[in-house]
Amino acid sequence: MNRSCNARSAFSLVEVLIALTITATLLTATLAALDTSFKSYKHTTESASTHVVARIVVQRVTAMVRTGSDFGPYPVNPIITPELESDWLEFVAFDDEAAGVREVIRLERRVGTAETGPFVLWYVETRLVNDAVVSTEEFPLLENLTDLTFILEFEVGPRLRRATLDMTILPDDLQDLAVGSSMDTPTIRMVASAAPRQRD
Repeated sequence: MNRSCNARSAFSLVEVLIALTITATLLTATLAALDTSFKSYKHTTESASTHVVARIVVQRVTAMVRTGSDFGPYPVNPIITPELESDWLEFVAFDDEAAGVREVIRLERRVGTAETGPFVLWYVETRLVNDAVVSTEEFPLLENLTDLTFILEFEVGPRLRRATLDMTILPDDLQDLAVGSSMDTPTIRMVASAAPRQRD
């Protein structure tokens, strides 16, 4: 009987090592592609989310400007310098002269922390009764700002003609998303103008 017919052929040690090397290379490439894909997805969603939140804040600010009155800060002389840049904007949101009740809103840029970014846009609402402060409420509207400027254009009066909000914002939590060393952190710039409604 021929024993060579019953012998099974098997992989040699060299063939097994080559197969393991190819498999490890393919798995490494697949995991690197998945990691890059996840980081890109996270980067895109952070940017889109920040963009949506920033647009909501801008719409809210312009709506408040349209319905507000008695805006500040005022220029020293609106004839000579009708336009000024400021890091805060203040206006009267509600005024009931009969009851002596006023609500003053102040939007201001404050220096942030390591968690909130370089600057933060704060909302401060002060309620006055007969010119005495009754309550103050404040909270951050938008974090991670790299720049924020209010540009106010006044007419003689001084009466606000137009307020422009110019801000640059960094999408949240991007420090760990650099796919390569050449990847720059993108910023979103938003500029919006609003004019207060003319009141009789």
